[in-house]
Amino acid sequence: QVQLVESGGGLVQAGGSLRLSCVASGRTFSNNAMGWFRQAPGKEREFVAAISWTGSSTNYADSVKGRFTISIDNAKNTVYLQMNSLKAEDTAIYYCAVRSTGSGTFSSARRYDYWGQGTQVTVSS
Repeated sequence: QVQLVESGGGLVQAGGSLRLSCVASGRTFSNNAMGWFRQAPGKEREFVAAISWTGSSTNYADSVKGRFTISIDNAKNTVYLQMNSLKAEDTAIYYCAVRSTGSGTFSSARRYDYWGQGTQVTVSS
């Protein structure tokens, strides 16, 4: 059974930084894109960033381009999201997701098959 465990969330002031981590376990990963999504109160879940398993391809939502960086450590089955210049509107629960097969870095949540429980990020203004 695939498990995704996120960590690194917390409370930070606007302009600050956080780094989220997501560890995947339960099967062998070799060609599976991973992504980060977020959901703010009263809003739908939205795409943040995605990365291919090799790290050669990335995809970002326009709202985070230039501020967030997604990366992957295959040896640790871990994907990271470095978040800089945080804004109040970045406040949300952040979810890690992985595709069961395929390296495409899609922005649609329906393309991802396994999800973590989420980690809260709160940015105070």
